[in-house]
Amino acid sequence: MRLKPKIEYITSKLEQLYPNPEIPLDHENNFTFLVAVMLSAQSTDKKVNEITPRLFSRANTPEKMNTLSINSIQKIIKEIGLAPTKAKNIKKTSQFLIERHNGEVPNTFEELENLPGVGHKTASVIMSQAFGEPAFPVDTHIHRLAYRWKLSSGKNVQTTEKDLKRKFHKKLWNKLHLQMIFYGREYCQARKKKCTCDICKTVS
Repeated sequence: MRLKPKIEYITSKLEQLYPNPEIPLDHENNFTFLVAVMLSAQSTDKKVNEITPRLFSRANTPEKMNTLSINSIQKIIKEIGLAPTKAKNIKKTSQFLIERHNGEVPNTFEELENLPGVGHKTASVIMSQAFGEPAFPVDTHIHRLAYRWKLSSGKNVQTTEKDLKRKFHKKLWNKLHLQMIFYGREYCQARKKKCTCDICKTVS
């Protein structure tokens, strides 16, 4: 399938299935959203949502989080992958936000990526979903789908992000990011070596 009709089919199909995709991580404010996204690395959103109510009931602001010890944070999030490292980064990021950003989550890529434990993907999620700035965070689902749909070479997530940004209109990025995640979880799953979902059958 040529690129233009392929893009039109994909966006139409995803819009039909997920017209109003909601952020899958439960949160109360931009700070708790940032913490939830940090926790989601190498973990599932479902597991993060099981853990965060207890954490956020004790600390839903940088100031409150900073009163907790790293050990206390780690105990609460112990079921999450990489819990020791994530606990340290959550504590350090809380301190950074208080000292450098008046307790507010910054709204630029540069400032976000300077926070401990916040990489480009996490910054992209915050920029797109918290601040509405065009970004295309690429997780394992999106990386897999882009390769299966022959939209990217599959070399790495950085290449996939660039390829997707070139192929889809900027105004679609933020919504498409969520739509592709949901589609990957529901229809185009990793365990399928050869996927026969509607999009794979049509565009691959």
